Amino acid sequence: MAELPPQTIHRDPQLFYWILLPITAVMILTGVLRYYATVLMQTPPKKLDAKATKEQRSLLHGIAIRSNYHALSAPSFRVRRDYLTNAYESGAYLRDPERRGQPPPNPMTDPGAMDGMMGMMKNNMAMMIPNTLIMSWINAFFSGFVIIKLPFPITIKFKSMLQAGVATKEMDPRWMSSISWYFLCYFGLQFVFNFLLGNENAANQMAQQMAGMGPGAPQMFGPGVDPDKQFKTETENLAVVEHYSVLDDVENRLLEGIKSK
Repeated sequence: MAELPPQTIHRDPQLFYWILLPITAVMILTGVLRYYATVLMQTPPKKLDAKATKEQRSLLHGIAIRSNYHALSAPSFRVRRDYLTNAYESGAYLRDPERRGQPPPNPMTDPGAMDGMMGMMKNNMAMMIPNTLIMSWINAFFSGFVIIKLPFPITIKFKSMLQAGVATKEMDPRWMSSISWYFLCYFGLQFVFNFLLGNENAANQMAQQMAGMGPGAPQMFGPGVDPDKQFKTETENLAVVEHYSVLDDVENRLLEGIKSK
């Protein structure tokens, strides 16, 4: 079977200066401006009162004991578990014990919840409006251009991702269109923003989207969440823990290790 000749496309070298560089520069400048706009629109967080702080820290205390029970001896774990479960069931840590058993208040009537929703709306608007304008600008002026060829081979499965807006079936999948370059900049400029603005910046679009959904930042007592149910759930989680300790029989294990030497 004869091999197909390599595909050659005569590309104007000026496309690199008039399309690729402008799109990259606009994406970087937009990210920097988005960062400063987010900083200006950000409202200072309100201080939590002592009861609300106690409510949150007590639940975190139970989660920490449940996650690190193996570092405690059996008597220490039982004492902590019994104390916390009794406090959770009695409502000792609730900020408002009088509302125990009642449905959570409407978040639309909570000033703190409204401030949080307004902050999320501002961040979403600061992210959506520039991206919409840039996408419209690229579709209007640079749609259908093939601007760069990747220096390494890739499979045909990447063709639809790298050649968005270019409806050709025979083109080598290593060629990249202007719209695909925009999406590559959209998801790949995190390290550039970290270098220009620092690690804690608001220009990273993916970080903004995933900030409230990561496992390291769970929503404990947000709008519409009943703290009493959270405490009861943690009580059940502590009750089903089958305790073991890394210190169990440590003396014999140490002696056996010494004897084996």
